[in-house]
Amino acid sequence: MVNQDKLQLLGRALLLAIGENPDREGLQDTPKRFAKWWAEFIDYDPGETNRTFEAVTTDQMVVISGVKVWSLCEHHLLPFWADVSIGYIATDKVLGLSKFARIAHKFAHKLQIQERLTHEIADEVSKITQSENVAVVTTGEHLCMTMRGIKTGGLMTSSTMRGVFMAEPSARQEFLTLVRK
Repeated sequence: MVNQDKLQLLGRALLLAIGENPDREGLQDTPKRFAKWWAEFIDYDPGETNRTFEAVTTDQMVVISGVKVWSLCEHHLLPFWADVSIGYIATDKVLGLSKFARIAHKFAHKLQIQERLTHEIADEVSKITQSENVAVVTTGEHLCMTMRGIKTGGLMTSSTMRGVFMAEPSARQEFLTLVRK
């Protein structure tokens, strides 16, 4: 649980450290908003993520793409966004559609790196669906690169391929083709 009182003090100290007056109009409530945002981000509740339904058929590839999440780079505390695509081969149950986004957001709402985010999403989908055949691709822009350092945009792509998605090039290609549409 986030300590909002300490975060509010940190927000005020940050304003002072960058030469701002936290008591001037426009900044008076900024430390409170800063604390509230951190609490909303870190204490995020994704709701139920493990609702499954009986599968109509087995061995069917299920793919969802275009799930957008925001996270914070653990190295710079700056935001990054990622488009998430998830696929798995259904066994005897299928995951509820909204659960893919809930799972992605669950792991994005913490200090993170994109590679771990991709891996954690794959772990959770595999655990809930009881399928070893899971693929996750994330493509994102990191503001730590865009706003500081080299100061140029660029997209980073990470992937986790398991089971048939790793072993069978045709399954991997089918998944990658479906997420590009």
